[in-house]
Amino acid sequence: MGFKLIDDDKLKEECGVIGVYSKEDNVVEMIYHGLYALQHRGQESAGIATSSNGTINYHKNMGLVSEVFSSEKLEKLEGNMGIGHVRYSTAEENLGINAQPLVVKYKKGSIAIAHNGSIVNGESLREILEDEGVVFQTTNDCEVMANMIARYHKDEIEKAINRVMEVFKGSYALVLMTNDKLIGVRDNQGIRPLCLGKIKDGYVLASESCALDTIGAEFVRDIEPGEMVIIDGNGIKSIFNDKWSKKRLCIFEIVYFARPDSRIDDISVYLARKEAGKILAREYPVDADIVISVPDSGTSAAIGYAEESGIPYSIGLIKNRYIGRTFIKPNQSNREQGVKIKLNVLKENIQGKRVVLVDDSIVRGTTSKRIVSMLKKAGAKEVHLRISSPSVAYPCYFGIDTPYREHLVGANKTMDEICQMVNADSLGFLSEEGLIKSTGKAEGFCLACLNGDYPMEIPREEAVLNE
Repeated sequence: MGFKLIDDDKLKEECGVIGVYSKEDNVVEMIYHGLYALQHRGQESAGIATSSNGTINYHKNMGLVSEVFSSEKLEKLEGNMGIGHVRYSTAEENLGINAQPLVVKYKKGSIAIAHNGSIVNGESLREILEDEGVVFQTTNDCEVMANMIARYHKDEIEKAINRVMEVFKGSYALVLMTNDKLIGVRDNQGIRPLCLGKIKDGYVLASESCALDTIGAEFVRDIEPGEMVIIDGNGIKSIFNDKWSKKRLCIFEIVYFARPDSRIDDISVYLARKEAGKILAREYPVDADIVISVPDSGTSAAIGYAEESGIPYSIGLIKNRYIGRTFIKPNQSNREQGVKIKLNVLKENIQGKRVVLVDDSIVRGTTSKRIVSMLKKAGAKEVHLRISSPSVAYPCYFGIDTPYREHLVGANKTMDEICQMVNADSLGFLSEEGLIKSTGKAEGFCLACLNGDYPMEIPREEAVLNE
């Protein structure tokens, strides 16, 4: 059986989306390169759908963007409008049939749809539709969305989508394409990010601004919570669904998921992470010789910690950037080997030193324990672990794959107990107040995985499983 080599001590993002509309140009290469820029948001499947003269063509499969698309495949996807998707899935949904975009035909024509997020009432809506005779081919929320849109589509598709927004509860950054329109939708609380860019004769929608930079699009703005953007031959317009709209951006977009060169909701991801490191240095100072990071996600915060503390920043762990997506890990010894394949200690910088090790988060604590052990075996005199976010203590229901509470170390152990478990000489988690301050905003975030304050009601059966 294959297991993900990516850290089991990290939260897992679900997806990344992109949509491009041009009046004249073939957009498939822009979508392809945009998906490359969003590859960090999902490495298990990729797909592109394009519209040419009213006909939607698509290709999708399991694998990285470079594995799914050859030049021959891209040549068959010509069109002046298209959407793309990269996906991370839970183990139970790791099936090719769940790859997106989803393309469906119904009485009003064809639509292609892709989304990032999770619908908390998706299963109950699926059951209602199944009771009425609807047959589903996939297990993802996207197909439920498509069925609901088709059901409500009487006149304009915008009205159907607006009704669906009022029915669905959860998080979604959605790109949808009809024969002649590109539509972007952000959930009413803006939990998942979506931004708008401009190209010479059209527009781009993307999960992160780094995708706009990659394809040469000019960043225009973030899509607002509850906003639907419609792009077609007449230009661009917005419709706002203001029911229950209140911005609650997932804080882990800033902490971990987004690329550091992205801006989300007017927040520079890199500067926020660096500031978090500075605040962490003030909250948990320590006498040490060097500051190092767990690359790459802890690097920005480590630079901030070093600047604020005056302790030199150095490279202590080297990341192997050419590993495959999966690795066979049937037992504990191979799990240990998996970390060593991904990270190696630069002994010359570590030996005999008191080390501050900065990472962005701890979920289970297993990988942190292995890294601390590696550093000490390499001759580190002390290892002081600093985490640039609070302890994760609650599962997420809005598009992040988190373990049940029984596997979340923050839900079951105190900071001292976690410190002892990972064998660090000291441990410090950034405070919730410090994390919010690092963004430069006073509010507007979902912090449910940290404090259990969910922005909406979660399914009762899920809550029982996680008690």
